[in-house]
Amino acid sequence: MHRQSKILELLTMSERVGVAEFARELGVSEVTVRRDLTELETLGALKRVHGGAMSAAKRGEEVPFNVRKVESAAEKSAMARLAGSMVRDGELIAIDGGTTGAAIAAEVAHRRITAMPLSVQGIEALSGSLSVSLLLPGGAVRRGEGSIIGPLAEQALAALRFDTYFLTCCGLNPKTGLTAHDLQDAAVKRAALASSARIIVVADGTKFARTAMALICMPEAVDLLITDISAPPDAVSTLRSAGVRVEFA
Repeated sequence: MHRQSKILELLTMSERVGVAEFARELGVSEVTVRRDLTELETLGALKRVHGGAMSAAKRGEEVPFNVRKVESAAEKSAMARLAGSMVRDGELIAIDGGTTGAAIAAEVAHRRITAMPLSVQGIEALSGSLSVSLLLPGGAVRRGEGSIIGPLAEQALAALRFDTYFLTCCGLNPKTGLTAHDLQDAAVKRAALASSARIIVVADGTKFARTAMALICMPEAVDLLITDISAPPDAVSTLRSAGVRVEFA
């Protein structure tokens, strides 16, 4: 829901936001805001406090998958459509995990391609396709997140050569690089990077305000970034200066 996504966006910019401020920014009644806050608190996305709400995530902590499905949902759908349009029939592609990766997998399910999704959500999205040749990576499943991790996944990726890798990340900083919260997840991403001819990062504007602990790669390793109009202009300019092509969904 766009309104709840906007609530989460406001909480990334301010530690604590009041009900009246939410209502003013969203153009709805305070009753509607309180109902949305209750639903988001049930998901674990925020904490209700007297007169408003604050983010439930500690600094540097990963937001749960079910919460991220709500966050910037419309933007992720648009980015997934643009990503899908860049796939050519006959390609061998790797698709990262996360909510954005799942959206990309669903978008390419009708294409004539060979694909290795790196999450159980991506596998589910492609398993019923009549046109996709589905490759499974092997490995362990990261609990609560659904991403495929571990040495078996890394070995499977190292044995293949992909035309395109759709990379997602937890944080994106033009100077310090693309980062992930989980060390094993970052290792799988690096293995996919090393085996791919074209690297397309798909990340909404909220990722520019976040940094995680595990480095995936520096921006120079990326061929194309697909993002949305909320991406900071100065960061986009820096990425373009580093040779990264940037497109807005």
